[in-house]
Amino acid sequence: MMVTDLLNARSGYCMRTRLFFVIVLGSLMFSLYSCKQDLKSGVKVLDKSLLNTERAEEVTIIYSKEGHTQAMLYTKSFNHIQNVIPSYIEMKKGLKVEFFDDSLHVQSTLTAKYGKYFESNGNVLVRDSVVVTNKKNERLNTEELVWNEKLQKFYTEKFVKISTPTQVIYGDGLESNQNFSVYKITNVKGIIGISKSALPE
Repeated sequence: MMVTDLLNARSGYCMRTRLFFVIVLGSLMFSLYSCKQDLKSGVKVLDKSLLNTERAEEVTIIYSKEGHTQAMLYTKSFNHIQNVIPSYIEMKKGLKVEFFDDSLHVQSTLTAKYGKYFESNGNVLVRDSVVVTNKKNERLNTEELVWNEKLQKFYTEKFVKISTPTQVIYGDGLESNQNFSVYKITNVKGIIGISKSALPE
């Protein structure tokens, strides 16, 4: 092989090597750029998720109408979820609601182990061991109930049990005012007369 041929061969090899190195380096830079872009996207999603959720502990929410306190809701913690439609407040550790008359006397009380408040329509959906009591010593037990704070009413299509000082009423579905002083059971399943001492504490 002539010296010129050897030089040309080496030159071609060097050119191919440089071309290969450029290609590899270009691919590496593209990969790093892609990873960097993915990382930025992930950070944006994470930040957006954090910014759209408000958390609080030991919360009291006051519901008022025309300057008069209608109800007070107590919960150990809530998450305000804003990045969904409709937005809502979730109360995973349970809640208690007290309903008042115009003189701020408690007329009824609602407790449940889980709640979700939808701001758009004023509905509070409560589930799991739902109990409503009133000042007449009447008690509602059900597993799911909707309280509409705008209409000041309770609704459910689930099984209900109402205990009064003289009887226990079973049925499916109920509509009531939030003071639980006037209520209607949609489908009564049975009525059992009892003595006051037989009622659970």
